[in-house]
Amino acid sequence: MLIGVIADDFTGASDIANTLAKGVAPEGGLLTAQFPGIPDGPAPEEVEAGVVSLKSRSAAVEEAISDSLAALNWLIAQGCQQILFKYCSTFDSTSDGNIGPVAEALAEALDARGVVVCPAFPTTGRTIYQGHLFVFDKLLSESGMQTHPLTPMTDPDIRRFLALQCRGAVGHVSMSEVRGGPLRVAASLAAEADKGATLCVVDAISDGDLLTIGAAIADAPLVTGGSGIALGLPRNFVRRGAATGGASAFQPVSGPEAILAGSCSGATRGQIDLHAKSHPVYPIDVPAVMSGEVTAATLAGFMADHVGQAPLAYSSGSPEQVAALQDRFGRETVSARLDALFADTARDLLCRGYRRIVVAGGETSGAVAQAVAGALGSPTMLIGPEIDPGVPVLTLGAEAPIALALKSGNFGAPDFFAKALAVMGGIRDHA
Repeated sequence: MLIGVIADDFTGASDIANTLAKGVAPEGGLLTAQFPGIPDGPAPEEVEAGVVSLKSRSAAVEEAISDSLAALNWLIAQGCQQILFKYCSTFDSTSDGNIGPVAEALAEALDARGVVVCPAFPTTGRTIYQGHLFVFDKLLSESGMQTHPLTPMTDPDIRRFLALQCRGAVGHVSMSEVRGGPLRVAASLAAEADKGATLCVVDAISDGDLLTIGAAIADAPLVTGGSGIALGLPRNFVRRGAATGGASAFQPVSGPEAILAGSCSGATRGQIDLHAKSHPVYPIDVPAVMSGEVTAATLAGFMADHVGQAPLAYSSGSPEQVAALQDRFGRETVSARLDALFADTARDLLCRGYRRIVVAGGETSGAVAQAVAGALGSPTMLIGPEIDPGVPVLTLGAEAPIALALKSGNFGAPDFFAKALAVMGGIRDHA
């Protein structure tokens, strides 16, 4: 394995795995696999990039650090020459962590300084200029992320926000330095390291900027950022002859389908509304879940009643509705019960012969992916074709494979759910 990624949630892991598998022309990407948690044994020998999916984004800081260091040790044991710490392109965290503390712990373990911090993902509208994070034409703090129920982002200045989380100084490489080319970027990172900066925010507003940064950090032991920062990294290994630029073959998956949505983002809510116009949907009553009236058997039964109709079960609401439920039952309690509901539903669906499952929401995706991998006894998820930017098809199991799509809340086109099922079945144009 050449590149090892530590991702702080499951949808982010799929996102960066997709980037590594695609790469850029003419070199192409790497044969990439995603692992739901830290595997017990070695990775398949043919895997060139491995992405370990953790659920550390909203964990306690010390737990996030411990899990990330354990993932680092496993990846190093697989022979990885470069480590990436992947977090969300909207820098989802709090003033206490977890991005800064985890990044500093990894840097200390790898004896790295002047480590890139770049959550930019221009394809999905995330850019960094003068150290400030934008979502399309809005500052992060005005993008809707300021009302996120777990990680409200009220400060778009990544340097200032990261400084609240870190023990050491935070450096910055400006756009003018990035536009000066890879050598300028490398020199700027070295200068920031000499001034005592372990972590260094780097501006990027285009894919070209990300390729420049990628060339500058070809030999960096540690890189941190959103999935965009991985865009130029595969070509470094292809150019030096360590990889061939090939990709895994994808075999279309047919069979019963189900969609599970546990995200409250505006994008997912819009996707649910559109899907509901022509497909059966089941709105999950959270108080009924808490009382035990709605169970995994309820959701699986709904899916079974609508086989072939792309049925969707969802728990989603406005920030006000979510806050009211959290106040009534407790935030952690609601989250744990819904995660368990979706995980149990996924296991039930597998027992019923379901082979295509689409999931929306980071926590929901983590619960479902772990449930499916555990049920199949197969922790390796191979990266297949891209559905929408940042969201690939994942396949598990050698015989009668299962196809998964793990979508971050804010990702995907309005018709994502129908498109995902079509791509899983080998249809690129589902309209």
